[in-house]
This record gives sequence, C-alpha cells and structure tokens, in this order.
Amino acid sequence: RSPLPCAANGLSSGGRMQKELPTFRPATRADGAAVQAMVFEILREYQLAPDPTNTDVDLADLEHFYRQGWFAVLEWGGQIVGSVGLLPESEDVMELRKMYLRRVHRGRGWGRLMLERSLQEARALSARRITLGTATVLVEAIALYEQFGFQRIHTTHAAARCDQVWELDLQQPQASN
Repeated sequence: RSPLPCAANGLSSGGRMQKELPTFRPATRADGAAVQAMVFEILREYQLAPDPTNTDVDLADLEHFYRQGWFAVLEWGGQIVGSVGLLPESEDVMELRKMYLRRVHRGRGWGRLMLERSLQEARALSARRITLGTATVLVEAIALYEQFGFQRIHTTHAAARCDQVWELDLQQPQASN
C-alpha cells in the first residue's frame, strides 16, 4: 500500500479546516530506530522510563512483532511524528500499543486521527474489543480515550509504567467523539 494523506485514508479532521494532513503508512523494519527514538523522547518528556529489553522490545523489529496485527507511522514533512500499533491479545481482542505523537504536533487533531484509524484497522482485523495500558501522567491521551468511549477497567498491565488499563467494546455504538 502506498502512503496516503489521512483524509484519503478515510480520516477526517473533526470538521476543522487544515491546510494539509499528515500521511499514514505501514511501518517497516527501517523505521524502527526513528520510532524508538521518538517513543523514548516522549516517554522521557513525561518522566516515564523507556524499557528496550521488555515493554519496548517491539520497537526493535516492528514488522516481525506486529506481523499478526498492525503498526503504522504518521509522517509530516518527511519525518515520523507519530506511531500507533495493534497487537492481538486473543482471537477477538487487540491491544492498542505505542500510540505516541510528538509534542509540536499535538493539538491539531492528529491523535484523534490516529485513534480513528486504529479503530478502523481493529475492526478490519475482526476485533470485538480493544484494550490499552497507559499512565496517569498521559492526561491528554486519557481524555481522548474517554471521548471515544473507552472505559477504565481495574486490572493490572504487564508494563510497569502503565498504571491504568482501558478497554473499548467495538460492538457498541460509537461514542460521539
């Protein structure tokens, strides 16, 4: 698949006017170092510890790790500015992973675009439910998840830095986001 602007991928900007939209494309092995650097930079921005040997080992080989799921990067001006992935947890449950957006690109609706696209991909992969782990300090992300109808569940996540687990039932009518 060739990369397309988000609007061409069926994504909207929520009705706001934007001059140009970023480009989504499937991640390749060659993107691993750039994605890892971006994710680790954002984690440090929130005083969260990168974990390259456990939680973040997936970044070393995106194509291999996500071969049963989906992983995409968001590009702007030829640079990777965002990432998001889906990893199967069970036959009909996907975990939303590594949804990150560089600080300078936040507030433009691009996180919403990434989440919308992720939900589309999860449905295309026959998921009935999406789970995710996050950290309390990621308040912007948590607000976005709530807008999309995710519910906090009281269980623990395998990643030490994640102190919250959320889920979305993809069979329920979509929340007004």
